[in-house]
Amino acid sequence: MNKKLQILGFVSLLVSPVLAQEAATDTTAMLENQQLDNVMVSARKAGVRRMAGAVNGQQMFREELFKAACCNLGESFVNNASVDVNYSDATTGAKQIKLLGLSGTYVQMLTENLPNFRGAAMPYGLGYVPGSWMKSLQVSKGNSSVKNGYEAMTGQINVEYVKPEDEKGATVNLYGSTMGKFEANVDANHHINGNKNLSTEILGHFENSWGKHDGNGDGFQDDPQVRQYNFQNRWYWQTRNYVLHAGIGVLKEDRMSGQTAHSHHLSPTAEPFRINIGTERYEAYVKNAYLFNDNHGSNIALMGTVSMHKQNAAFGIKQYGVNEKNAYASLMYETNFTPSHNLSVGLSLNHDYLHQGTALANVPGTASDYGNVYPMANNVESETTPGAYAQYTYTIGSRFTAMAGIRIDHSNVYGTFVTPRFHVKWTPADFLTVRLSAGKGYRSPHALAENNFLMASGRKLIVDRMEQERAWNYGANLAFLIPIMNKTLKLNAEYYYTDFSRQMIVDYDTNPTELRITNLKGKSYSHTFQVDASYPFFKGFELTAAYRNNLVKATFNGQLMWKPLQSRYKGLLTASYKSPLGLWQFDATFALNGGGRMPTPYSLANGGLSWARDYSAYGQVNAQITRTFRHFSVYVGGENLTNYKQKNPIIGYHDPWSTGFEPTMVYGPVTGAMGYVGVRINLGDRL
Repeated sequence: MNKKLQILGFVSLLVSPVLAQEAATDTTAMLENQQLDNVMVSARKAGVRRMAGAVNGQQMFREELFKAACCNLGESFVNNASVDVNYSDATTGAKQIKLLGLSGTYVQMLTENLPNFRGAAMPYGLGYVPGSWMKSLQVSKGNSSVKNGYEAMTGQINVEYVKPEDEKGATVNLYGSTMGKFEANVDANHHINGNKNLSTEILGHFENSWGKHDGNGDGFQDDPQVRQYNFQNRWYWQTRNYVLHAGIGVLKEDRMSGQTAHSHHLSPTAEPFRINIGTERYEAYVKNAYLFNDNHGSNIALMGTVSMHKQNAAFGIKQYGVNEKNAYASLMYETNFTPSHNLSVGLSLNHDYLHQGTALANVPGTASDYGNVYPMANNVESETTPGAYAQYTYTIGSRFTAMAGIRIDHSNVYGTFVTPRFHVKWTPADFLTVRLSAGKGYRSPHALAENNFLMASGRKLIVDRMEQERAWNYGANLAFLIPIMNKTLKLNAEYYYTDFSRQMIVDYDTNPTELRITNLKGKSYSHTFQVDASYPFFKGFELTAAYRNNLVKATFNGQLMWKPLQSRYKGLLTASYKSPLGLWQFDATFALNGGGRMPTPYSLANGGLSWARDYSAYGQVNAQITRTFRHFSVYVGGENLTNYKQKNPIIGYHDPWSTGFEPTMVYGPVTGAMGYVGVRINLGDRL
């Protein structure tokens, strides 16, 4: 293997195994913007590329991310047919990813190949990664490699930040929206003494939402007021055979929502229902790798991360506090016996510690019978899980790859468990690639920490003692490259089946006055089929269309039912045009979200139902125009231009202190049409 290419793949190992694999197979990437005597070879990367290895997935680069405002990780999937991002409730602004028709808790979140945003960080973690910090995203479906642990049950999402070793200089991004939100972002790096082998980087983010919008007139804010400060300092050092990445991060966020003012339907003596969530997060990471055999690419890597997540929240009179600490370490060894045989083995250790507390505040004017009782007034959850894995990959040129891995882990809470996974990629012809996968996944739930937004509900919240979740996932993918009129039609079809034997479920159906987080008693599964196609009709213009069908069912109150608040299908159409000189870019997306089941309604005193049994399909349109100049670019756009809003997203808004108050049954947008404008400024060598 070429020495330069081998070092490139080795450095990429510290960032992502996916990138390492591409560095070792995609030699065209090395030709981009390289001076060859008097010839400059310049290539424009596609914004979305399918992963080269056996695992099915996509890589999204900045060219794709910048097609929308992409204020944070949660807003990065506007043009993605596979990943949905929905509000978890209508008051706190908590959002969740859905992949393969299932909650984002079953997607393993990684930042530069290290597990992140666990437990209490899940409900709001999609807002902790500013869009301008991201260099790329990797989204894989189904069970992923065993290298990163046992948790990926439906997929992985890995975030790649901009790097200290990138082109020196700085980028500033300013953003403002008609919803009263302002953002300022900066990423800047410095090569110390002009040496690219020793670099440091500063990432900064500030956002403030000062608007109190109430577009549907229910007396509650449509969006929370969020003020966030986010900062990271990252370092890079490289010698001939050694690479070091390290950094620290600090985040502080205040989130305020609830009633805007007393309305005519409220008692003059009642206190307004307010939500206040304060978060402090601290994290640090280090990644070391040493290459000690050039011929076989043998290397050893030691990676680790620690974090502390402190949160104090008030949902009306309910108070919740959590102090979560996580430590993770991984020791990995990898070698190529021959170009066809690769072995990776490693050890890992994960420790989670959560100290949680709940209480009821004494608020004058509230109902005396509102004293919901929680089973954990002062609770500690602690789990330590050491593990070991081995993964073997067999490759025959670019035509065939088989990857088999197995993990053995031991939890001090759940005991010993084994995680097998298998992936195969076969390219029988230049126009067709087949991928198959099968594997098992496990997850240790932290019921209240991961679902603390449910405390905004007026129902009594009951949390049972949780079992470890486990599920098998099976997948099949066909990718076609079909030449049509001197251009290539990219066609993709895939099917995934996820079968749970143990699962944490949120039961809205059994009792109309209770919300219960409990263990599955019966069947739970997800069938997902998706087909998508993209075609460049003419130079600079590409159209992508996708359709996905979800069949997701679980057992509630002894009955196998459609999972509530889950759309049964989705259609997506995206159009993108970039002018020949790259000065103008126009992007538009239309999404049709299918209908689904609402939780079982109850009968009112007048004989009617508390809410409809089902909800209907709805469409959304997003659009953006970008004008690029030499040192900066300006973008203007709009989201949800169809102005679709879920009717009455807050059940019982007229009496928030009653058990009939329910803001957590959200299936669609809470806010209407929104416009925005922003500017990206490049300084230094980043022209």
